[in-house]
Amino acid sequence: MDATALAATIDHTLLKAEAPAAGIDGVCAEALTHGFASVCVNGVFLPRVVGALRGAAVKACAVAGFPLGAMKPTVKAIEATSLAKDGAQEIDFVAYLPALIAKNHAAAVEDFLQVTTNVRSVSRDIVVKVIIESAALMAGVDEAEGEARIAVACAAAAESGCDFVKTSTGFHPAGGATVPAVAWMRKHAANLQVKASGGIRTRDDALRMLDAGADRLGCSAGVEIVSGADVPGGAAC
Repeated sequence: MDATALAATIDHTLLKAEAPAAGIDGVCAEALTHGFASVCVNGVFLPRVVGALRGAAVKACAVAGFPLGAMKPTVKAIEATSLAKDGAQEIDFVAYLPALIAKNHAAAVEDFLQVTTNVRSVSRDIVVKVIIESAALMAGVDEAEGEARIAVACAAAAESGCDFVKTSTGFHPAGGATVPAVAWMRKHAANLQVKASGGIRTRDDALRMLDAGADRLGCSAGVEIVSGADVPGGAAC
């Protein structure tokens, strides 16, 4: 895969709590230079990103319920709806993990629907990605149970009208994207797209995730990935 095609799969990400406005301007400039799919930021910076990317093919993306997903579904929906009104073209929101760990399909659908229904009332064109923290779903259980939890998450995402299932926030101590998680998501989310995020630091990492079935990658090391450079000390995604 050449650098241009690889760049088109990457959501160029800056989600650190201490990120300054100048850093946001920098990732927007990098995204425009390299042709990344989107710039993904915390909501406070969304208007800045929308302005910087206006008229470009690069999309403005923001996160909701980030990084825990552990608020009332209505509160998560209010945040996501606010992002939609601020011009987000893509929204990545965090699932309520206890519902997925318990394989409670109905509770997961209720959580997801709050976001999708309210966001789509603003615009039906907004791409919605649900973050399921696949590493947390797989932690401490055998492969069959881990896959079963991911399958429930994927089924709930499809039923509630999400466009993507996404592996990770990149902030959970259980870890980020793995090849098995992406492969299971691809298997159980046949009608959805899959985003791998968390710990993708090199071109080889990126290609492994794409080969496993990812359609999109969330990376803070996007520039290094497309240029084939090493990331000193590793970069969080």
